[in-house]
Amino acid sequence: MEILYHCCAGLDVHKKTVVACIRRLGPDKQAEDLIRTFGTMTADLLELADWLAAHAVVHVAMESTGVYWKPVFHLLEDRFQILLVNAQHIKQVPGRKTDVKDCQWIAQLLQLGLLRASFVPPRPIRELRDLTRQRSQLVGERASVSNRIQKVLEDANIKLASVASDVLGVSGRAMIAALIGGETEPDRLADLARRRLRGKIPQLRQALKGRVTEHHRFMLRTLMDHVRHLDDLIERLDQRIEEAMSPFAKAVERLVTIPGVNRRAAEVIVAEIGTDMTKFPSAGHLSSWAGMCSGNHQSAGKRQSGRTTPGDRWLRQVLVQTAWAASHTKKTLLSATYHRWAKRMGKKRALVALGHKILVLIYELLKDQTTYQERLVPDQAA
Repeated sequence: MEILYHCCAGLDVHKKTVVACIRRLGPDKQAEDLIRTFGTMTADLLELADWLAAHAVVHVAMESTGVYWKPVFHLLEDRFQILLVNAQHIKQVPGRKTDVKDCQWIAQLLQLGLLRASFVPPRPIRELRDLTRQRSQLVGERASVSNRIQKVLEDANIKLASVASDVLGVSGRAMIAALIGGETEPDRLADLARRRLRGKIPQLRQALKGRVTEHHRFMLRTLMDHVRHLDDLIERLDQRIEEAMSPFAKAVERLVTIPGVNRRAAEVIVAEIGTDMTKFPSAGHLSSWAGMCSGNHQSAGKRQSGRTTPGDRWLRQVLVQTAWAASHTKKTLLSATYHRWAKRMGKKRALVALGHKILVLIYELLKDQTTYQERLVPDQAA
């Protein structure tokens, strides 16, 4: 094979150590390896960078091992051209597994140009990604706490969830606060209903008649404190995300023109894929990276599996949610497409397929810097 780089380096990254191998061609055109082990403290990583620079290394490759690669990448990215590689793509031969052999293998593959770099967005996008992912985690945690509140209410035979669609809405919170405060009279509790829920006061009087003990009040008080704390954190993250999104405001405005894509979904999409579509050669490459297209596994002329490959689960989740929202829009191409596909392949597969279609649209809008134009004539909607 043709040697692509005459001097390069491979790093085997762990929690406490980084084993580095500089692979270069000697005067006799034979490859020679220089191997050293460094710690992972900042001073150690700066020493690693100086050692690589002293040997005129330009290209460096390393595995994406957990979160341990991040500080190494951050300290080296300004001085070297770094390839972050999926660990599954560079597995060593069984029976030849040591840290030294690993870094040598990485350096050898890099030298021959056999490594494919993973997508690592620029720093502003990485920071935005941290914020949106943290918000998603907190929203999920809030949903779990809300479910636990409903379980406590059910244990006390308070059937609020059977009447109110949102137990933690304005009316629900007022009723729960009254229960915590010791109020047990169903008429007084039902009278706390607001807006449209006041039309269900007779049903509320029956639903709010239960057996609330001091234990239930303690549990409700604790869980409501948890909800308020999570609401405060989510609000702070929303404000921070809004500030971080200001450089990408135009991209968000383009994405929200797609049916089913709201602002929060657009923020997550921008945080996961960025706005520079030149990082992906085509919409198909982006779809494959995101895990939104069928897998390709063939043997002996037969297709073994068409399952979607593991990709960016954060992006995949928001795309499926967006597809669900788009499928419920009226007189749109996406909605008509979903209903046509659902008859043929089932609802779940149709949602993934529609999410893939939306991702292709996103790629085209960001690449061409344009907005979505609905192409379906209203009387053609299915």
